[in-house]
Amino acid sequence: MANYMAIQLDKRGDAEMSCIAGVGGNVKHLVRIAKSGRSIIAIDGCPLQCVKSCLAIHNLTPTNHVLLNEHGVKKLQKTDFDSDEADRLVFEIAQLILKFIGMYYSYVAIDMGYHLSDYP
Repeated sequence: MANYMAIQLDKRGDAEMSCIAGVGGNVKHLVRIAKSGRSIIAIDGCPLQCVKSCLAIHNLTPTNHVLLNEHGVKKLQKTDFDSDEADRLVFEIAQLILKFIGMYYSYVAIDMGYHLSDYP
């Protein structure tokens, strides 16, 4: 679900998505983007908080951290997520972006996480 949400935010123009695995895997280009000073919103799909942990490896703290389980999302094995629930959360995150960060996020890391920046 977190991946779907990040893709939707990217499609809407609210954010630019990127995979957190590259940051955790120390892919230099992705680490450089993550450390560029952009605001970050991390979307973690479960309580293990892999996105937050991958960012912490590089001493990065998300501007906002969204834990899907805190929004009532249960992690399901071998089952599709509820797209209506995901779309509701996409809307909530888009509102969070507008309220706290500005008009545009520029980097998304998933399991996922997000980096966001104001319009250039």
